[in-house]
Amino acid sequence: QVQLVESGGGLVQPGGSLRLSCAASGFIFSIKTMAWYRQAPGKQRELVAGISSGGATNYADSVKGRFTISRDNAKNTVYLQMNSLKPEDTAVYYCNVRIGYVQTWGQGTQVTVSS
Repeated sequence: QVQLVESGGGLVQPGGSLRLSCAASGFIFSIKTMAWYRQAPGKQRELVAGISSGGATNYADSVKGRFTISRDNAKNTVYLQMNSLKPEDTAVYYCNVRIGYVQTWGQGTQVTVSS
């Protein structure tokens, strides 16, 4: 079955960096658009970044210039490099893939930006 497993979250000071990873299995990873979403307490889940099978990327305005999404098709893994982190980036970050009409989510990884 389709499975997504995130890792790499943690506590970081403002201005710091983290790299999230999402290991995928159960589908042909290389042909699917992958995405990262986040959900802060009391807020709706929002799209952070996406990457197509061809490598085209898109970002939320709030993270442009600070976050970079990438993929390694040989490892069935998508990454989110997060630099210049701000307290407002604090959230649970989720990996996502849509296959047909079905969306699959990982379990999420907590990112906390605080001094």
